[in-house]
Amino acid sequence: MKENPDLKEWLVTNGLGGYASGTVNGEITRRFHGLLIAALPNPLGRLMMLNSLSERLRLPDHKIFYTGAEDLSGVTPDETLALAEFHRESGLPVWRYEVAGFVLEKRLLMPHGQNTVYVDYHLVKGSGALRLGLRPAIRFRAHEAPVNTELAKDYKFSIVEDRFEVSAGPELPVLRFLFPNHAATFTFDRKQTRDILYTIEKSRGYDSEGNLWSPGYFSVELEPGTRATLVASAESWEVLEALTPEAALEAELKRCRIMLSRAASDPGDYDAAELVLAADQFLVAPVGRVADAARAHAEGDAIRTVIAGYHWFGDWGRDTMISLEGLTLTTGRDLEARWILRTFASAVRDGLIPNLFPEGQAKGIYNTADATLWFFHAIQRYVEYSGDRTTLRMLLPKLRDIIEHHMKGTRFGIGVDHADGLLRQGEQGYQLTWMDAKVGDWVVTPRRGKAVEINALWYNALHLLGQWLRDEVSEAAAEPIQTAAARARASFNERFWYAEGGYLYDVVDGETGDDSACRPNQLIAISLKNPVLDQSRWQRVVEVATERLLTPVGLRSLAPGHPDYKPKYDGDLRSRDAAYHQGTVWAWLIGPYIDAWLKVNPSEPRAARRFLEGFIPHHNEACIGSISEVFDAEPPYTPRGCIAQAWSVAEVLRCWVKTAGQNLSTSRGSIPARR
Repeated sequence: MKENPDLKEWLVTNGLGGYASGTVNGEITRRFHGLLIAALPNPLGRLMMLNSLSERLRLPDHKIFYTGAEDLSGVTPDETLALAEFHRESGLPVWRYEVAGFVLEKRLLMPHGQNTVYVDYHLVKGSGALRLGLRPAIRFRAHEAPVNTELAKDYKFSIVEDRFEVSAGPELPVLRFLFPNHAATFTFDRKQTRDILYTIEKSRGYDSEGNLWSPGYFSVELEPGTRATLVASAESWEVLEALTPEAALEAELKRCRIMLSRAASDPGDYDAAELVLAADQFLVAPVGRVADAARAHAEGDAIRTVIAGYHWFGDWGRDTMISLEGLTLTTGRDLEARWILRTFASAVRDGLIPNLFPEGQAKGIYNTADATLWFFHAIQRYVEYSGDRTTLRMLLPKLRDIIEHHMKGTRFGIGVDHADGLLRQGEQGYQLTWMDAKVGDWVVTPRRGKAVEINALWYNALHLLGQWLRDEVSEAAAEPIQTAAARARASFNERFWYAEGGYLYDVVDGETGDDSACRPNQLIAISLKNPVLDQSRWQRVVEVATERLLTPVGLRSLAPGHPDYKPKYDGDLRSRDAAYHQGTVWAWLIGPYIDAWLKVNPSEPRAARRFLEGFIPHHNEACIGSISEVFDAEPPYTPRGCIAQAWSVAEVLRCWVKTAGQNLSTSRGSIPARR
């Protein structure tokens, strides 16, 4: 794959859904780029609070340099300070600047569970003192809102001793600044930029020009060997002052070491360790859902969910259930897996788990036909890994209720066709499968009817529930479920085989008949714990997927040659959504592919590792250390969509371990820096 340095970005998260993110060179190109995006209680949701920090250096000879971030100073620099090196240490970004014999390092971290960011500057060496100027730039807005959105027209800046605050009205949180353990001066010099161009937003067809406001700038003197840390936070002063910069760094490094000791391969496996750290970024305690948290705490649990992708996704049921094994079980975090499963179980309505919890809202939206069936898969993986039959028994009434609703028929046209025992789904204007792109009233791939992966998941759910009822309740309770499973399996093998192509229909009994589009969904009929497809047809389906869908970074969502095939995912929203599931490569699909391939080739786990090798260079390509959501369908397979996607990371990590022929269990305490 061709490496595009302009795409390189970094991401740091706080375990609440909040984050800091930007480009390596400091240029703001997305509306989501900022140093403090706080995750706040509903209805605020995630709020952009500190957009940028322009950095200016004054050398002893009075020459002025700045680092390249948006500069509001009005002072013309002698030149831009060149970035000598960027790397990550234990997942934290580190910048190294060199000029005239001076070496300055910058490091950024967010304490876990806090809406706080520490930006640390260390003058490694130099001849004399260096004066560092830091100018914060601010525009409070919802993080996904257009860059020209205004939540506040008047900002107030106040100073009490060494405490600095920016406020914008009683309905918005206060942004606090602190320079602990270092004398800093502040110069009032209010500035406002106009028409900052966010280039990626422009290329994606969104509003792309906006303003930023600054109250002035901080100044600190740095002698060689000393450091200064700017702390910015939406937390109270009590929380903000609880950790020194040194303590915050040590706490984060210790947390990292614990994660890697619970879930790591051999000490030299850098790539596995990178994926473990990447997985951690998606596991969050959602601060907005107060009622859900209260119920969980009353039962002795904690509320947990999965952020589906950064920057713009929230917590989605489907993504969470597909990701659960890779994010939690593969990494030794089964307690959090239990919390996630119980969190979603408490949200079951009409036999469905939520498709998503919208940003800033407490209630879920339920327009999904597959998330609930993936819930069964996630439970099976959790119980097999943990041996926790107590949680299984607690969930059984919910699972029985889910199946009963599907048997009778529930919302969005989801229900069993009693003529053949298969599950149908679809309602005009809704997109209910994972291929869920919609622009206005246009549902790009509606797939109404009996979709192949929905029925593979349906059979798997019936088979699992039958086993669980037999083990935990009685043979009599299990018998009707097992009968339904057997009927669904027989009908599936009769109806879904597309003999002319030697693979499976994507949808049968659809609005225009049976759909023979060659898509990766058919692999789920093989990959699950209980495969619905007859074993005699596995090899041919895997061969077709290998020949027509497989790429170095996942599987195409539609085979080339189809009239709707799109080789590139780019342009405005309508253009992108037209290509989203019509050829665009999805990284997460490598998981079902490898599972299916190993069902056909069970003695060759290490040979399957080659299907993951394309992800290794990608670690240093888009979001450094993570895996993108999607890629173009043709070389050079340019990464697109979210820069860090939960199920991409989860499935690559899970399969990395699976193809190593061992569990991530060998202790290791740190991850080296890759430069």
